[in-house]
Amino acid sequence: MATLMTTPNSALRPSRAFNAMFNQLLSETLPGVNRPAEGFVPAADVLETANGYELLLTLPGVPKDSLTIDVQQGTLTVSGERKAPVAEGENAPKLRRMESSYGSFSRQFRLPDNVNAKAVEAELTDGVLRLVLPYDADKTARFQIEVR
Repeated sequence: MATLMTTPNSALRPSRAFNAMFNQLLSETLPGVNRPAEGFVPAADVLETANGYELLLTLPGVPKDSLTIDVQQGTLTVSGERKAPVAEGENAPKLRRMESSYGSFSRQFRLPDNVNAKAVEAELTDGVLRLVLPYDADKTARFQIEVR
């Protein structure tokens, strides 16, 4: 009669196989590189509130002094740069795999006509740039016109 032997961690085997397969799949589809990219596109979320819009840009590792925010002819432009870790010199660490995005970026957003471009506010907290785009009270006010 054959004896079935088990190990104490036999219940973990299916998850280990799945993890190995998942890691292999990721390494084949998302290959890491050993040098930084020259640019990236930050993710953006747009919310509408009772007072206007909020634009949230994900910018981890981007210092506020490297950001430029401009409004021109109804277009909001956010640009800047996220510097890659230095990998030069004799004692510098060697880049083995790089999955994070570095370099310069620029995003443009067409503003709705009802936004007061002169009252836009920006705040960078924990790697998220929050732009508050308030409604223009003159353009959102409702009034009736009397017919003569």
